[in-house]
Amino acid sequence: MENTNLPTEITLHQQSKSLELAYGQQRYNLSAEYLRVYSPSAEVRGHGAGQEVLQLDKENVGINQLEPSGNYALKIYFDDGHDSGLFTWDYLYELSTKYDAHWQDYLNRLEKAGHKRQG
Repeated sequence: MENTNLPTEITLHQQSKSLELAYGQQRYNLSAEYLRVYSPSAEVRGHGAGQEVLQLDKENVGINQLEPSGNYALKIYFDDGHDSGLFTWDYLYELSTKYDAHWQDYLNRLEKAGHKRQG
């Protein structure tokens, strides 16, 4: 069964600190900050529902390297040393297509925590 959520193109923009994913004609530009705070790692997600850890001060994080993991995921090496989350193709597609909702949720959680984004 072919994975329809597989990007047709992946471009790392180190200068603007973003990852561009193309799905046919649709293009999504995901900031390193966004990817970092939604990393699928245990450090960010915790070990179960309700154990998520809000990531603070990730506004200036960048991406050093990308590495495919088998045929199912992408490992992202962030310049703050974080590299333990495997972003599956399905998860990257969800982050791309539901960006606005996820980003707003992140901003709401920062505000609730009394944290002000820098930049």
